[in-house]
Amino acid sequence: MPLKILTADDSSAIRQLLRFFIEHNTDWLVCGEAENGQIAVEKVAQLKPHAVILDLSMPVINGLDAAREITRIAPTVQIVMFTMHVNEQLRKEAKDAGVKDVISKTDTIGGHLLASLRTICARRFPAA
Repeated sequence: MPLKILTADDSSAIRQLLRFFIEHNTDWLVCGEAENGQIAVEKVAQLKPHAVILDLSMPVINGLDAAREITRIAPTVQIVMFTMHVNEQLRKEAKDAGVKDVISKTDTIGGHLLASLRTICARRFPAA
């Protein structure tokens, strides 16, 4: 069974880029997209993804608050934050919110984001 990934970013271009890159470079499935943190939380409950890629700066509910709620309702979901705003304070707050890794949008998707997802999901979902 392929890993199911939910992407959450207020930029439709970023969501499209993530979908394209994931689906053309892995056997994973992007099971849904969300344009804000509230919709991300709702879609986690509905779609039951293995992992969520969350932006930090989103309307309605930001990425940190969404991560806290996702961790509360679906503790096995692996969360990676994909943001322009990477610093040590954010890494600490994100870890406390249940985020497994924080990746900069200035890094390459293949070099960092997919590698991080592979690592964290392999630990939790070895058969996927």
